[in-house]
Amino acid sequence: MSDNNPARTRIQRRNRKAILEAALEVFSAQGFRGATLDQIAAEAGLSKPNLLYYFASKEAIHAELLDGLLDTWLAPLRELNPDGTPQDEILGYVRRKLEMSRAMPRESRLFANEMLQGAPRLTEVLPKLKALVDEKAEIIRDWTRAGKLAPVDPHHLIFAIWALTQHYADFEVQVTAVLGPGHDPYDEAGAFLDMLFTRLLRI
Repeated sequence: MSDNNPARTRIQRRNRKAILEAALEVFSAQGFRGATLDQIAAEAGLSKPNLLYYFASKEAIHAELLDGLLDTWLAPLRELNPDGTPQDEILGYVRRKLEMSRAMPRESRLFANEMLQGAPRLTEVLPKLKALVDEKAEIIRDWTRAGKLAPVDPHHLIFAIWALTQHYADFEVQVTAVLGPGHDPYDEAGAFLDMLFTRLLRI
């Protein structure tokens, strides 16, 4: 959500950043349909007319957040290296996704909410997601063909990694309620997922 446009003044950059930060908070909690410009303006500490000076609509704010999010969201998968040790590469991906859920829970919920609504504002970029997943799935498929990993469907392996890491951000309230006090869900999940995927992928 950084804004390095030199044509904008320092105050304009600060206000845009405040609006986007506030919108992330509101959208991740309320979803796109439940969020309002009034809520975003209040969270940003700005008047609604002031907000509308920077963004013409709720849709415009949401689109800017999503535009910046997809590349961030795909970065951990891009790091999967075909020349690395297969099990280490996949476990590294699991750890990166789990750490992203820890560091960026609101972004995870924003993305999840968009998908639950049928991804109406991501239809143009979903082919980019598919292309990257297909590329990395082929790497995993090559590893299994070469006998370096246990046989596994690469697409469903990636889906499982998404489900088992993003869950901790998207359902944070449920996870912390069930575990109770004195637990670090992410540390415990990290140890469990390392064990789970090590066993799954072992030849």
